[in-house]
Amino acid sequence: MGKSFPAMLPEHEAFIARQHMFFVGSAPLSGEGHVNLSPKGHDVLRILSPNGAAYLDLTGSGNETSAHLEENGRITLMFMAVEGPPMILRLYGKGYVVLPGTEAWAELAPRFTMLPGARQIVVIDVHEVKTSCGFSVPFYNYEGERPTLQKWAEKQGEDGLTAYHRQKNRISMDGLVTTIGQRLGSE
Repeated sequence: MGKSFPAMLPEHEAFIARQHMFFVGSAPLSGEGHVNLSPKGHDVLRILSPNGAAYLDLTGSGNETSAHLEENGRITLMFMAVEGPPMILRLYGKGYVVLPGTEAWAELAPRFTMLPGARQIVVIDVHEVKTSCGFSVPFYNYEGERPTLQKWAEKQGEDGLTAYHRQKNRISMDGLVTTIGQRLGSE
């Protein structure tokens, strides 16, 4: 059933490209902290190499993944077929956050279509790829992307988004400082 690979194969990359949604999992080292699992939509994921991926992270109500990556780097991305043949694919790796205005941002940002509310790019160095059957995942039909988050971000404007990041995205729910929090703390 399940298979493990040291890197993404072309068929893995093709499977990932067909998915309209993926999930990001991360957790603090402390067994007392919260495990975070976030769904991601829109065309925000890019394969950088057989052992590298990145996604454009849009402003959200929290910033748990960033805090966890700052603390320990552990991250998992999960993709699952809800149309066509069943399969679940996970990318396990270490990740880090790239913020606007940095040299790394200037190198990575041209790979993405910039969407309103883009706050950071999450880069993953993949050390293991696992596939499993996905036989219990139900069928769903893709109807399109929700425009709500982008409309909200456009309404906020740059100053409003910065204020929102300062209020909601600096510290995780477990009290860990995020990458944005480190930058805002030095301003």
